[in-house]
Amino acid sequence: MCVPLLSYTPRGIIGLVVTGASALETESERNMRVVIVGGVAGGMSAAARLRRRDEGAEIIVLERGSYVSFANCGLPYYVGGEIEDSAKLLLHTPQSLKAALNLDVRINSEVTEIDPDAHSVTVANSDTGEAYTLSYDYLILSPGALAARPPIDGLDSPRVHALRTVDDALALREATGTRAIVLGAGFIGIEAAEALAARGFETHLVELAEHVLPPLEVEMATLVTQELRNLGIRVHAGVAAQAIAHADNNDVVTLSDGTVLQADVIVLSAGVRPDTAVVEAAGIQTRRGYVVIDDHGRTSADDIYAIGDGTIGCDQDRPVALAGPANRGGRLIADVIADAEHGEAAARPIPSPQGTAIVRIGSLTAAMTGANRQALDASGAQYFTVHTHANQHAGYFPGAQPVHILMHVGAGGEILGAQAVGAEGVDRRIDVIATAMRAGLKAADLIDLDLAYAPPYGQAKDPVNQTGMVAHNVATGELVLTGPNELSEDMPVLDVRTPGEYAAGHMPNSLNIPHTQLRDRLDEVRAWADKNADEQPFVVMCAAGVRSWIGYRIVRAAGFDVTMLSGGIQTLRAWLGDRAATVLVKE
Repeated sequence: MCVPLLSYTPRGIIGLVVTGASALETESERNMRVVIVGGVAGGMSAAARLRRRDEGAEIIVLERGSYVSFANCGLPYYVGGEIEDSAKLLLHTPQSLKAALNLDVRINSEVTEIDPDAHSVTVANSDTGEAYTLSYDYLILSPGALAARPPIDGLDSPRVHALRTVDDALALREATGTRAIVLGAGFIGIEAAEALAARGFETHLVELAEHVLPPLEVEMATLVTQELRNLGIRVHAGVAAQAIAHADNNDVVTLSDGTVLQADVIVLSAGVRPDTAVVEAAGIQTRRGYVVIDDHGRTSADDIYAIGDGTIGCDQDRPVALAGPANRGGRLIADVIADAEHGEAAARPIPSPQGTAIVRIGSLTAAMTGANRQALDASGAQYFTVHTHANQHAGYFPGAQPVHILMHVGAGGEILGAQAVGAEGVDRRIDVIATAMRAGLKAADLIDLDLAYAPPYGQAKDPVNQTGMVAHNVATGELVLTGPNELSEDMPVLDVRTPGEYAAGHMPNSLNIPHTQLRDRLDEVRAWADKNADEQPFVVMCAAGVRSWIGYRIVRAAGFDVTMLSGGIQTLRAWLGDRAATVLVKE
């Protein structure tokens, strides 16, 4: 439970305390002072918006590092050489921010103490060694996060790099050798692995979870793993690095399964932890190290706000370390402060982030929004999952390729989360679904979305529309799905693909009747179903779910108790991953 948030304190009681200052300034002698701790996404967004709302405010930005505004999401692409000039990563400098927005930006300035009662912070400048105390009317904390450091022996090796800052990227760009190991297969880890592989490193990607990109469902992550292998990256999932032995010429990394790898470069990308020690020391409420904020960014301390990777909402247990929510949150906090100065109530709250994210892997794109299966199961939510594999544009137009979409739908038809993987059109589809979620649309409402269509760009029934149609069929009871996680090897399966497709791989207890022949061969289905009477209902399966939907309706109309495999064998193969070679029977 969140502690009660304190009320607004008038600025008139606050003075300025700076080492060497001759006297305290009073309210009548100066404008509002806002001190912002931390730049980059959240902090700089707040500073820029606040200046636009209040030209007279004194806005001071304190940044511990040397760069106050840089493109941290672009760092892996600089490491890989796609961004050639490191200067492109620097969005603004203290000088440019002073000229454009009249901001007082102080780099290499670390806040070492926060005194909420005195409304002041203590600042240490690493360039000059100077320490001083700075008062504020409002304090905005944008603490960010640090690279997590798991308990691995030898992690202090000089060959181990993080990838969080410009200096990290510069060091990795200059790293030499032929063998690289990336510890952690999240977004940054995958981008780092691809960047190093593109530079000619023999690259190993190590992930403790059972599959890469752990927020993805396994049937989606398998597609990513396949693409990583196509790039020459060797994936080690379900294992951890146990020790790093440092030698003169290289490091030796031992994995928990006994694998021993040689490395010239090691990238640590095993997640992040909140950088909030100074906030906790000030007595500001935190949970698991994250600063707790309300829906206007207020902390438990009067006139102190927080945003970004190091924060968590009162009613939200999952931090979201993404640039978009941090940017938007910084803007809204600035509005809250500006409104308070004008005696207005804060109008727009900071919405709970959906975690919409996207990553490129070789020729594929993977994206997601909302909750995944793990989060839904942990919350006890009632939901069903649909899988579709519609082409990104008209099938008759050259270059048509599937967009694999997975969507979790609540018992009331609400969209709880979605994921997509494909070569083209993934960004567009996940953004549409994320927008529908924010607007409170139900899954069935996706059917009615009027999306742009021309043969090079989409279909008359867009993949998003089609996903909504499948969800509607389930919600209305017209369709009962069996997920790939529910399909066992002994379950009876009516496979309605062609004989050639069937021979290339099918479930062991299967009957193959192409969907075009099904109406004339229902007696065969009945005789086969009688043999499997104890295993009713049986499951109808095709390649992607289109033909099996036709077959499902035929046999259901004939009185059979039946379900349909969600997404067909495309989804099943992805769910099985490497096990598909042993589970599926070939003839």
